[in-house]
Amino acid sequence: MIPKNLKYTEEHEWVRVEDDSATIGISDYAQEALGDITFVELPEIGKQVAQFEDLAVIESVKAASDIYAPLSGKVLEVNPALEEAPETINQDCYGEGWICKLSGIVETEMEKLLSAEAYEKLIASE
Repeated sequence: MIPKNLKYTEEHEWVRVEDDSATIGISDYAQEALGDITFVELPEIGKQVAQFEDLAVIESVKAASDIYAPLSGKVLEVNPALEEAPETINQDCYGEGWICKLSGIVETEMEKLLSAEAYEKLIASE
């Protein structure tokens, strides 16, 4: 199921905006395609990223995959649980398996992201 309250990228990241920050993760489709996740290279706190720029790397038994920033901003927080238990992304990609939070986001960039309905159509065509 694709949560309706999130925005998505064509690269299968999701973003949830709350006030001036954004929580970022990967979609269920992405974690399913990757298989068992074995390692997450988290971004540095304080790192400034532009929209669609490399943000993190996820390694699985199948592949390593770059994670891109859905929005521009500064890395405010990373999910420390992923260092010890990267498989949390497989178990709860929209909840406990979030990757990082950005502050100072540019909300007008949200227009370049996909709604849940548009994302559903995208993955149906893949």
